[in-house]
Amino acid sequence: MAKAKTIYVCSNCGADSPKWIGKCPSCGAWNSYVEEIAVRESTGKKLVIPGLQDKEKVKPVLLRDITSQEEVRLDLQDGELNRVLGGGLVKGSLILIGGEPGIGKSTLVLQTVLRLKGIKTLYVSGEESSRQLKLRADRMEHDNPDCFILCETNLEQIFVQAQNVQPELLIIDSIQTVFTELIESSPGSVSQVRECSAAILKYAKESGVPVLLIGHINKEGSIAGPKVLEHIVDTVLQFEGDQHYMYRILRSIKNRFGSTAELGIYEMRQNGLREVSNPSELLLTQNHEGLSGVSIAAAIEGIRPFLIETQALVSSAVYGNPQRSATGFDLRRMNMLLAVLEKRAGFKLAQKDVFLNIAGGLKVNDPAIDLAVISSILSSSLDIAIEQGVCMAGEVGLSGEIRPVNRIEQRISEAEKLGFNRILIPYNNLKGFDTSKCKIQIVQVKKVEEAFRQLFG
Repeated sequence: MAKAKTIYVCSNCGADSPKWIGKCPSCGAWNSYVEEIAVRESTGKKLVIPGLQDKEKVKPVLLRDITSQEEVRLDLQDGELNRVLGGGLVKGSLILIGGEPGIGKSTLVLQTVLRLKGIKTLYVSGEESSRQLKLRADRMEHDNPDCFILCETNLEQIFVQAQNVQPELLIIDSIQTVFTELIESSPGSVSQVRECSAAILKYAKESGVPVLLIGHINKEGSIAGPKVLEHIVDTVLQFEGDQHYMYRILRSIKNRFGSTAELGIYEMRQNGLREVSNPSELLLTQNHEGLSGVSIAAAIEGIRPFLIETQALVSSAVYGNPQRSATGFDLRRMNMLLAVLEKRAGFKLAQKDVFLNIAGGLKVNDPAIDLAVISSILSSSLDIAIEQGVCMAGEVGLSGEIRPVNRIEQRISEAEKLGFNRILIPYNNLKGFDTSKCKIQIVQVKKVEEAFRQLFG
């Protein structure tokens, strides 16, 4: 019996080599080459998708002859998921949802499927049995009589059953468990993931059936498998959150049919995931009156404003080197803000430990929370509490100036809606905005010193 021929394939970009090499010459990744069995000799066979092989070959057409119209979208009966996708699920699109094990990917997809009454759905599970899926579905408050369950990992069999059922929505859970018989390597390998996802993409585009893929992530936090998987699909959604917190965040990393700046927030419960339509009320605690080191920031993720609590603790360094720690905020940016406080405002923090936390387990990248960060740090350092009912928004520059931020009107209206009576914003950030109807007091500040005088007197 002839020995099977093996090659080495880069798990990051999919480049192959006849021998193992440490650094991939295509993408530059180190130690990314894995051994795989080479694709068997071509026998003229190719993957046949039932119902699609009789299609006429596509011919090129002139751009002016193509009619443009609004994409037909499928309402998923989930406001958060619809928002992240850009208004719903586009027919014929391929969506990849990734996240850590146990974060709630399968729960999110299953509860969405169960809400879609009247839409024929085929849920293909390669990781769980039909009995496990039934137990999970029983915990949820929805039921869909048109939901078909298939426990299968063979891609050819999946296409045969899809031809028989003729679904309007197809779910694959997960892409790393699916394999095709045309390739000898094991499921989850680079070549299997690449070929299976390409075949599923062809099925989605030619049949017009939207497909949701669930994918694993590696220890670095990126989607497992070759990078080409993210290029094949139309949309990549990242489902993230700390398992010790009840909040889950759905981010759009890539979206051909909508914005990548959108954000969906869920709360994990016993009976599934609950949409959080107003995250500000959940992210703010009401029991910090009189406590130092707490400030409220008016942040925006995508087009969505919400108020978050910024907590800081400053104490004298017990050991030689002071500690700097940040949870939910960029540590390098915090170090920059500490340098601004020391150089521009004259506060000595070199020999003090500084710990920063964004409440609720969120990770925030909005530069407008800079002012709230330095205010909470200074409040903890001076041990003076910030007055109740005050929030702030502003980016801090290296010279100590408060720089203007975007969507200031939405931040002000969100603070007013939640009952705040004063907001600190950058100077000249209100061009073209009528403040006469606002009940909240708007204070404009140019420098960090002005902001501190407003907060601490």
